[in-house]
Formats: sequence, C-alpha cells, structure tokens
Amino acid sequence: MKYKGIIFDLDGVICFTDHYHYLAWKALADEIGVYFDETINNRLRGVSRMASLEIILERSEKAYTPAEKEQMAEKKNGIYRKLLEKMTPTDLSGEVKETLDALRAAGAKLAIGSSSKNTKLILSRIGLGGYFDAISDGTNITHSKPDPEVFTKAAEFLGLPPQDCLVVEDALAGIDAAVAGGFDGAGLGEAASHPKVTWPLKTFSGLMAIES
Repeated sequence: MKYKGIIFDLDGVICFTDHYHYLAWKALADEIGVYFDETINNRLRGVSRMASLEIILERSEKAYTPAEKEQMAEKKNGIYRKLLEKMTPTDLSGEVKETLDALRAAGAKLAIGSSSKNTKLILSRIGLGGYFDAISDGTNITHSKPDPEVFTKAAEFLGLPPQDCLVVEDALAGIDAAVAGGFDGAGLGEAASHPKVTWPLKTFSGLMAIES
C-alpha cells in the first residue's frame, strides 16, 4: 500500500448531495428575497454552513444579526435534512462501494473528512453507517476548508501522520486544505485540475491504480 490511510470528502466524492444543498439554499434565498443560482451555489462547495450563508447574504440589502443568521442556517438545515430522507443505498454507486471494499481489503484505513454536520445521517441513508474507521466532520471542527483541520483530525483519529494519508477531494478548496495540512491529494472533477493536486483522477476507481 502506498498510503496507510485514505481520507474521503463526502459530498461529490462518496455520494452526491449537491442538488439537495442547492434546493435547500434556494428555498431559503427565495424566502428572504435574495438572488441565488447554480453559479453562486458552486462557491459553497466544501464551505461550512455559516460561511455559505454569508456568501448568499452578499446580495442582501438587509443586515442580519448573528441570531437571525443562526435561525436562517438552521432553517436551511431543516429543509436539507428533509430532502436527505429521499436518499437510499441506491445513491451509493457500485464503483464507489467496490473500490472502498478493495482498498480496505488491501489494508488501508478509511476515513471521512467532511465539513458537513449531516455526515453520519448521509452515510446511514446510503448504507455506509459504521463503515469507516474514523469520521471527522462539521460536528468536531471549528474551521472549514481550505483550513486543513478536518483532515488533520481525521488522520489523528486514524492514528496516522499526514504523510501516510491520501486525501480524496472534488473541490479546489479541499485540495488547498490537503496541501496546507501536509497531505497528498487525489482530485476528482474540478479538483483534478488543481495545480498542486498529487493525483488527478478521471474516476473514483482510479484510486486502485495509485495503491497498486
């Protein structure tokens, strides 16, 4: 094994919840009369809930108190969690599950490194509850990507130094975080084009070529 531990982002890597995030933020933005579209939504990828709200409120003519912002973020999360109830194990692709099983069989420790506070709910919905050796998510970090905290904590939970771990990301901010934390990074989607990505991937199963 080239890496003893592999740390995966959740949204856009293990499964795809971007559309649910978009629908929930759009519902909130429409309610408060702020313009929101897919382009703005792309800026929210890998960003914490409160930081995402601040991006959306850039177009607001009204100033909101911290308490009001907390209420809005909670409202969005309520809408999002309701949408997540539509998720089932069919939302986990066979390619992803087979690759995860193969990496585990080869001896790698597997972890999640996600800014989402709904990580455990999502994993449960797609049939991966209790599957990973460690989970670092929005419930135990104070800084979101591009800060490396979510990945450094995942490595700590695995009992491994960053240099023994590979981070798998689909967002540019995620690769920034990996680099800042001293990790090698494998990039999917736009992350594959990051100038500092260690391993640009075309498919999730491409991880097996790195580890072979």
